[in-house]
Amino acid sequence: MNRQPAPYEPSWRKPVGMFIILALIALWAILIGSLSGLIGRLPMIAQVPVYVFLGLIWIWVLPLKRLLAWMETGRWRRG
Repeated sequence: MNRQPAPYEPSWRKPVGMFIILALIALWAILIGSLSGLIGRLPMIAQVPVYVFLGLIWIWVLPLKRLLAWMETGRWRRG
């Protein structure tokens, strides 16, 4: 008895999640870009750590892990 694998049904969550991630990136870029005048007044040696710090905040603050889990499983938390 050979069973055929079930046909793959693509989830709508993946394209929606992708657009949400792109929107979050755009919003974050606009926010950081609006601060560029203020950051640009700092000496160059101080600008680099500020931008690195703001880049790290992007990873820690925005709930990308949960969004990716939702895209994959339909739940906001894995497990």
